[in-house]
Amino acid sequence: MNAKLNKLIWSQFGAAIDMVRNAINDCPEDLWSRRDLKPEYWYLAYHTLFWLDFYLTDSPDAYRPYRNIGLTEFDPAGIIPDKVFTKPELLEYLEHGRTKCENVISLLTDAKANERYEFNKMNFSFLELLLYNMRHAQHHAAQMNLILRQQIDYAPGWVSKAGSPD
Repeated sequence: MNAKLNKLIWSQFGAAIDMVRNAINDCPEDLWSRRDLKPEYWYLAYHTLFWLDFYLTDSPDAYRPYRNIGLTEFDPAGIIPDKVFTKPELLEYLEHGRTKCENVISLLTDAKANERYEFNKMNFSFLELLLYNMRHAQHHAAQMNLILRQQIDYAPGWVSKAGSPD
């Protein structure tokens, strides 16, 4: 991979992560853990960040959860964590994932991009996994923005590039 392509990939992946951050930041406290929302807002943020972190790991076997995050996302019954993670906890987790993502992409070589990544029914090249991961983050940023728009008639705007104030 050349450095220019790596920067382009980071620009867009980082923008998706920034949109998740904005959706977390702009969620009012009274909406954050409302039990009548399904899924709960905080859980959408948690879920997004867990899989962001997981899919940025070299292999599924090498994954170790960040701090007190745990592994409930692997539960086939869809059990959510007992603990409601706070905005500051998930914003810290987001920064961990954002830094990890930027590092992984900046060091991406042709050999790494073409390595196979297999997990459950997934069998992607690592590059395809990065694109899948970016789409996943953007999908949930959009979900969180929809909830904000429906509940408080506001949602943060589009981010066109990583770190852009759009």
